Amino acid sequence: MKKVKLLDTIVTLKPISIGRLQLVQEDYTSIESLPSGQVGTIVEVYEQEEYHYLVDADTQGYEYAMATLRADEILVLHYDLAIA
Repeated sequence: MKKVKLLDTIVTLKPISIGRLQLVQEDYTSIESLPSGQVGTIVEVYEQEEYHYLVDADTQGYEYAMATLRADEILVLHYDLAIA
């Protein structure tokens, strides 16, 4: 698996419950979870026994939520062809 890096663009693979989110915009306080398929940016990498990533979720450059996620909860998006 490719190591996730700072500023990588990711997509969530699983819903993230409201209890794990830090909501930045009050408009979203009524949601139960951040659904799978949401796009975000890695803004911090925590190197522990298991890697954890602080993800900034946004819509067109406007942050609305942050969460610390595990590697199995995200997928790095690629915009260019990468040779494995």
